[in-house]
Amino acid sequence: MQKTTKEKILDAALNLFAQKGYKGASVRMIAREVGIRESALYNHFKNKEDILDTIVSTLSSSSLSLISSSSSIEQSALKGKKFLREFATSFKLLSYDDKSEKFFRFMMIELMQNKKIRDIFLNYFLKEHLKILSKAFFIMMQEGIILSSDPMLMAREFLSPLFFYRMQATLLKLDNESSSNTSTLFEKHIDFFWDMISSSSP
Repeated sequence: MQKTTKEKILDAALNLFAQKGYKGASVRMIAREVGIRESALYNHFKNKEDILDTIVSTLSSSSLSLISSSSSIEQSALKGKKFLREFATSFKLLSYDDKSEKFFRFMMIELMQNKKIRDIFLNYFLKEHLKILSKAFFIMMQEGIILSSDPMLMAREFLSPLFFYRMQATLLKLDNESSSNTSTLFEKHIDFFWDMISSSSP
């Protein structure tokens, strides 16, 4: 299926953001990448910030789509370890999704110099994931599936290694090195973490 001009603009912008950062990628460069006049780009987006906001909205909604609704969290949390495996798998798959990977690289470039991107990072990568996990852990505690503890601290302890493994995979790809070993770390982390929190563990 052929992409629309708007979709081509978003793809080109994401490519350039991942390579040059937000400031380094001008509207003119984006338009040239698509093969349209700069004036034509403004028929689809108000400015570069509007392009970025659209990219963020699209990627953030898709990355959390499998586990974001309150009802699905309440039901999925009852699965215990299986829920954590599903969560980690969806997180891992973002590392192998081309668009998500490019956006992750873009954020790594911008974090130290762009407050808007820092805010996006804190919400897109941390706040929403922690909210989902802490709620799930709280439900598991209530049901006696896992040991009682601070659900937010537990969420942070579970999520932090996942983020680290994702960053490691990104760095390996940048140097054209294999990230296959990193992929298995997601599964090992789940087993290790579950053994520590499960109410049925010795």
